[in-house]
Amino acid sequence: MNYTDGTQAKVGDKVLIGGRHHGVVVADIDGDEYLSKYPRQQWGSLGSGVMINTDFGGLVHYDQESFDGELMELVKRA
Repeated sequence: MNYTDGTQAKVGDKVLIGGRHHGVVVADIDGDEYLSKYPRQQWGSLGSGVMINTDFGGLVHYDQESFDGELMELVKRA
C-alpha cells in the first residue's frame, strides 16, 4: 500500500485522510504486520490493504484502489 505521494504505508503511521480526518495504521495486511491489538487472525483474511483506526468511523479497511480515489497523507511515521 502506498499513500498518495507514493510513500509505503507502515503500521503505526499517523495519517490524514481527505485533508480533514486523522487515523493510525493498525494493520498492514500486504506487509503482514499487525499491532498486537489487531492480530493477523482477525484481519488477515481481508487479503490486502491496511486497517486504519480513524477519528470518523473507527476501523476502516483500505486497499490500493480505495487509496487511489482519496487523498491519504503520511503525517508522522511511527
